[in-house]
Amino acid sequence: MKLLFLGFFISVIISTLLILLSTLFSKKTILDREKASPFECGFDPKNTSRIPFSIRFFLIAIVFLIFDIEISILLPLGIISNSSPPLIWMGAGGSFLFAVTLGLFYEWKESTLDWIT
Repeated sequence: MKLLFLGFFISVIISTLLILLSTLFSKKTILDREKASPFECGFDPKNTSRIPFSIRFFLIAIVFLIFDIEISILLPLGIISNSSPPLIWMGAGGSFLFAVTLGLFYEWKESTLDWIT
């Protein structure tokens, strides 16, 4: 137990040090604002440096990731089915699928899944 706590403590210290070092070395100041802007030989930029991004695409991608992760949680049910009674794992899987289906209907009702609106 002490070895586990020591390993956890050392990993937290190393993570904290890495985060502190990265914030110290990558600190942006107001004086470096010109370095972040596009440079075209002193002329005004021909077009914007930002590419337009579809918010609808972003929302659908996020919803896909959420449901994909939720479905991947169901994968261990095959392993659990050998070691526990069928009523328990079918109840757990069924309730989880019910919650995922409710989430899908909610997203559909909020018209998040509509690509063109």
